[in-house]
Amino acid sequence: QLHIVESGGGLVQPGGSLRLSCAASGFTLDNYAIGWVRQAPGKEREGVSCISSSDGSTYYADSVKGRFTISRDNANNTVYLQMNSLKPEDTAVYYCAAERLVVPGVIFCGILAHGKLGTWGQGTQVTVSS
Repeated sequence: QLHIVESGGGLVQPGGSLRLSCAASGFTLDNYAIGWVRQAPGKEREGVSCISSSDGSTYYADSVKGRFTISRDNANNTVYLQMNSLKPEDTAVYYCAAERLVVPGVIFCGILAHGKLGTWGQGTQVTVSS
């Protein structure tokens, strides 16, 4: 009965911004580690950003540091990924994943990059192009 829905993707020009949403039903995200993972054709799966369920610590992949921000809105049971200064290489399907783990964000993203642990959404397409 656990379910995640991603939204907010679309087509944007280089340098533009998007905000992705990860909405949960059947469970409360405040008890879960949350991560954003992206997959693009011909590229390795990448753990983009993760937030801890305990201390709220965050992790960002080097490729998005300074441009992306992950945040948690417990009142709306939603996690967001604000993406600024988008580049063509950011084009990918973005997935939200959640697991009841007490681990730092960097560890959770490492796990997600190698397997589909926990509950995953169906993904939302982000395309950065002129």
